[in-house]
Amino acid sequence: MDIAVTPPWALRNAPAMDTEQFQLWQTLLEERTGMTLPTERKSFLETSLSTRMRELGLEDYQTYYAQLVTGASESRAMEWSILVDRLTVQETGFFRHPGSFALVKAFSRDFARRHAGGGTLNAWSVGCSTGEEAYSLAMVINECFADARDKLFYGITGTDISLPTLARARRGVFPLRRVNRVAPVLRERYFQHYDAQHLQVTATLRERVCFAHLNVLDLDQAPMENLDLIFCQNMLIYFRRWRKRQIVNRLAARLAPGGVLVLGPGEITDWQNDNLEREAYPDTLAFRRRV
Repeated sequence: MDIAVTPPWALRNAPAMDTEQFQLWQTLLEERTGMTLPTERKSFLETSLSTRMRELGLEDYQTYYAQLVTGASESRAMEWSILVDRLTVQETGFFRHPGSFALVKAFSRDFARRHAGGGTLNAWSVGCSTGEEAYSLAMVINECFADARDKLFYGITGTDISLPTLARARRGVFPLRRVNRVAPVLRERYFQHYDAQHLQVTATLRERVCFAHLNVLDLDQAPMENLDLIFCQNMLIYFRRWRKRQIVNRLAARLAPGGVLVLGPGEITDWQNDNLEREAYPDTLAFRRRV
């Protein structure tokens, strides 16, 4: 007689999540990160949660939810960090939006001209993910400052909510297929061999970039201020309209006079700030703080 064997849970499909459970998880994610998860992404949530639950040996969403909400504080914080890494979209790339980086290049050249006697450009990459954006900014600024290395300096801070993602950003190790999108002259200058499938950002460039953990809901606690350049792209799309405005207003407050805030084109509409004026640069959405 054949005996029906139930496959291990690791081989089963993700358990179905009812409407009430989905709403609980939606609320938790938005309360802690500000990001909204639309109904059409329910299957993504089910898959992401069930994958992590298998690793923990948990079999239902409610038990996992309770662990995240009421478990021991230290283990709860660590587990939340791991889950956020699974749930946040980390789609990024070097020089992802050419128009915005063209603006950064123009801004950096102008900064170099205005500070010919010496100065430091301070930049912030908000929602930096695995670091490609921050390193792209570093390459652009470094190229613009190449003729005045003894007088002009710069520093870039990349922040993100995901601790595992930040760890990868600090290493600066990227697959060849990603680095191949970088212009050959920059690839030759700012990357070195790591192994057969990866290149690493050179130490001299990595020294100019630091990475820190930050939830954008806690921008008021961020130590960054008086910044010359704030770069925030492909992040605002995950937030409600009112929260987008709250975030960009808080970012705007961190700009130095004459500093520029670069956003993703189309990420926010009908927003204005009395202290900022729109930058008239093609294919970009950027604002400059009034002097």
